[in-house]
Amino acid sequence: MASTESVLSREPDDRLRVLDPDGTVVEPDLLPNLDDETFVSMYRDMRFCRRFDERMISLQRQGRMGTYSSLAGQEGSQIGSMYALSDEDVVSYQYREHGAVVAREFAWEYLRYWAGHEEGQEALADRNIFPLNITIGDHLPHVVGMAMATKLRDDSRVVVAHFGDGATSEGDFHEALNFAGVYDVPALFVCNNNQWAISTPRDRQTASATIAQKAVAYGFDGVQVDGMDPLATYVVTEAARERAHDSDGDDPRPTLIEAVQYRYGAHTTADDPSAYRDEAEVDEWREQDPIDRFEAFLRETGRLDDDRVQEIDAEITETLSDAVERMEAAEADPDSMFEYAFATQTPEIRRQHERFAALRERRGDDSFLRDE
Repeated sequence: MASTESVLSREPDDRLRVLDPDGTVVEPDLLPNLDDETFVSMYRDMRFCRRFDERMISLQRQGRMGTYSSLAGQEGSQIGSMYALSDEDVVSYQYREHGAVVAREFAWEYLRYWAGHEEGQEALADRNIFPLNITIGDHLPHVVGMAMATKLRDDSRVVVAHFGDGATSEGDFHEALNFAGVYDVPALFVCNNNQWAISTPRDRQTASATIAQKAVAYGFDGVQVDGMDPLATYVVTEAARERAHDSDGDDPRPTLIEAVQYRYGAHTTADDPSAYRDEAEVDEWREQDPIDRFEAFLRETGRLDDDRVQEIDAEITETLSDAVERMEAAEADPDSMFEYAFATQTPEIRRQHERFAALRERRGDDSFLRDE
């Protein structure tokens, strides 16, 4: 295994890679020392992410789910980085990093959020995962604050932020990284650079040659990694976590990780990517597919075969079917839509709530919610 220093001291444009797109190990010294079952578990979770993605899009198209953000193509960075963390480490993510939830024992309640139930986020708290963040980059200062708290408490945990390349154009990104560098907080900033911020390409986000090099301005290391290589993202995150944790407890340092990858699908199910990008570009990136790459490596090293893949697929099908069934059986309380906009209801919200309650009582059921 390579040392923390050798992994994180690379030049920002020296993109770290362990596996070639065909699954061949290109840097043996970087191969993580994991047991066979952990390797296969990583593959299972990546495969689960892809199947989850397909199922969620299907549900949305059928009107059974709300607007959804696809992760296809980004399984390598999400699962690879999550596996390098301790279960006690705190993770805050944006709306596309569903792998954060999958890697920590996928909870069926997560589907409730995407179906419009506020309670769908509660199950994540027990897994040390912050509620999903929709507002671009807003969670980054909160991550730094949480990391500062763990440092003041002499806590061994690190705090990790997942975000997209578009977030690096937000003021929150710069404020958060500046504070993190000044106060040496144990934070990891994982930028999932998928080349597109909705319809804005990477080269219109910044004039910097890399996103990783932005860390230099804030006084800490930035490293670029092949985000479609799960082992590369594991190695970099493991090294960054070690530096953030610091075995002596005296000098924790943050790290910015730029995971270079590609979003195969639309920005969300409300987006049409054919309006701003060429399908040939998508096909070119698919040749580096993280699941195919990792599967080739596992088969070549004798860790995976057809029978095991079939077992994994059967288990994923059962888990997803159960989650969808439980999600659709859950009932919503319409009164809850009036409860959370303000700490105390304003006169106008109170008036609306009272009118709504009177209408429900007069109708005798909630059928009018579907009729009007």
